[in-house]
Amino acid sequence: MTITSDAATSANVLDMYTVANEFCIFTEKAEQYQQDEVLLYYAKICPLLYLKGAILPIIEPDEDYFGERFVNEDQWENIYNSLLNVFSDRDAFYTLSYENADNIPLKAGISEHLADIYQDLKDFVLLYQKNLAYAKQNAVYECRKLFVAHWGQRIASLLPALHAIAFPIDQDDELLY
Repeated sequence: MTITSDAATSANVLDMYTVANEFCIFTEKAEQYQQDEVLLYYAKICPLLYLKGAILPIIEPDEDYFGERFVNEDQWENIYNSLLNVFSDRDAFYTLSYENADNIPLKAGISEHLADIYQDLKDFVLLYQKNLAYAKQNAVYECRKLFVAHWGQRIASLLPALHAIAFPIDQDDELLY
């Protein structure tokens, strides 16, 4: 077994797989819960996902890897609409884009961010489930690459909004939860 394949089955990767899988399972049935339960769940799991993504090992993909994706546009749209239905009037939030020098607040949606994160993580989970060493390596490679370029940034911009909604402070500065 090579160092790369060992890294693909390391404790950090298995933890990432477990948390990502739980996130995906919950997201697929989020409409079954009350809005406050869903908010609390995401406020708690998103920081954990960010941490697990940040400590993924650097793995080189299989030389024939072409970026396998599983979640299609219709599936993404279903997840998005489901989450939009859950968050309804609490979906919109403002975030900053650090890619432009203006730092102008941009309007964003919790449901859109979560659907994007879901797509990347579900692709990781499905590829990692294949019982082939190269599939696991490629899954870790792609998950880390997308963490840096996409879903990690989505979580980072989403956390302040989730925190503010899930853990409100009343007028006497006492936690409501």
